[in-house]
Amino acid sequence: MDRYQAMATFVRVVEAGSFSGAARLLNVGQPAVSKTIAQLENRLQVSLLLRSTHGLSPTEAGLRFYERARAAIAEADEAELAARGAGAGLAGRLRVSAATTFARLHVVPMLPRFLGQHPDLDIEVILDDRVIDLVSEGVDLSLRMGALPDSAAVARRLATGARSVLATPGYLARAGEPHAPADLAEHEAVIYSQQPEIWAFTREGTEVSVAVRGRVRVSAAEGLRAAVLTDIGLTIASDWMFAPEIASGAVRQLLLPWSLPAIDLWAVFPTGRMASTKARLFAGFVEAVMAETEAHSAAA
Repeated sequence: MDRYQAMATFVRVVEAGSFSGAARLLNVGQPAVSKTIAQLENRLQVSLLLRSTHGLSPTEAGLRFYERARAAIAEADEAELAARGAGAGLAGRLRVSAATTFARLHVVPMLPRFLGQHPDLDIEVILDDRVIDLVSEGVDLSLRMGALPDSAAVARRLATGARSVLATPGYLARAGEPHAPADLAEHEAVIYSQQPEIWAFTREGTEVSVAVRGRVRVSAAEGLRAAVLTDIGLTIASDWMFAPEIASGAVRQLLLPWSLPAIDLWAVFPTGRMASTKARLFAGFVEAVMAETEAHSAAA
């Protein structure tokens, strides 16, 4: 049995959650995948997978083996890349997690450019607004916004973006436009549950704190966008979240003389192992994309 191929097959099974899913990813028959896993468990003398009507999941031993096997495969890929030389394209698979709205607006549309530079690379984008465990989920790189909950995380700041008070012309035509932070108390806000409800505005050294209120509260950025775009109310959010609508005029930035706390975009790498070349280069690519976006917005 080829040990490397067996490890690669097992990693695919865990990530696909089934033999059939792994078979499709590996472009082989399902019996071949089942046989490889059976041989692997026989050689190791331990059960690696729990089989149920809901699919497959790793045992405790299987999870430990998965983490080590995945790291070994990544190191092998790094060795091949180093042997081919720095000018060679990336190969293999890269798993990236990112918040759904941010990825949809700013990452996924730019993937053709990165994939065009690396024709032997596959990218899996995991869209999830939660902060997930990168090691257990097998993620190479996570794009996160805001404060990092884990101060020990291996992270690199990629960009810093502005936050604004945002509303549609339709809402403003009905409710009027706020001219000072205190005016927000008289407005209907769409509340994003992942952000504070008391905001500190600053202007020329003066700070004013305002509590926003509203009848609609959402737990995901996609819901916030949908609510605001139906003229329900104004909101406080990152300009990244409404970048297309700000550019087109479908959403307006309000109280521009006042500033709100900025938001950082981070590349977060799994702790306990060196970031792969694929993850580092993709992080650099996203950093360049966001710099282009900022320059375009400033010029508009």
